[in-house]
Amino acid sequence: MTETILIADDHPLFRQALALAVARVRPAAGIIEAGTLAAAARAAGDADDLALVILDLKMPGAVGYSGIALLHAERPNVPILVVSSAEGASAADEARNYGAIGFLRKDSDLATIEAAIERALTSDSTRAVSPSRVGEAVAIGEVRHEVTDLTPTQLKVLLAVIDGQLNKQIAHSLAMSEATVKAHMTAIMRKLDVQNRTQAALVARSLGLDLRH
Repeated sequence: MTETILIADDHPLFRQALALAVARVRPAAGIIEAGTLAAAARAAGDADDLALVILDLKMPGAVGYSGIALLHAERPNVPILVVSSAEGASAADEARNYGAIGFLRKDSDLATIEAAIERALTSDSTRAVSPSRVGEAVAIGEVRHEVTDLTPTQLKVLLAVIDGQLNKQIAHSLAMSEATVKAHMTAIMRKLDVQNRTQAALVARSLGLDLRH
């Protein structure tokens, strides 16, 4: 059985380093590279034998943890290994909460990267969510779960709302009618249990989709 591994990072040299690590762990695997979140989403949707996504949090088209949420929605059964320059345990926890199976710092050595790739490919779980931290409200965890369950298109609409775009602008950028945008917003508000687009944006920001790393 063939495997395809998607490397999504906007730095060509770092993509090469990750490709080297992948080749050492899975010599027969096919490698797809993407330099933007949009390209990564397209590649993830088109690859039938996708076995792993290696994703940089900070790349063109991504806001905070939106890249994880979008690719997880696109391919919910494919593990996502995040490689990021973000510091602190909270970034790793949030990455896992949005669907990542692992979190790796960009300054890790090649052996550490290879070990993380191997773990991600052989793990029984495709969504390693960390236990809720002490004191974290259950309601926040439930809403975060709803965000990760939005469809790829709904996530794109929500991210556009966070960016301050009007329905007409969203319709143009996503090549759909304003009526379709409104329908997606209705579904988003229902899933997030909010009354309007402003509340939806506030909820998304409170969960980290608006954080930049």
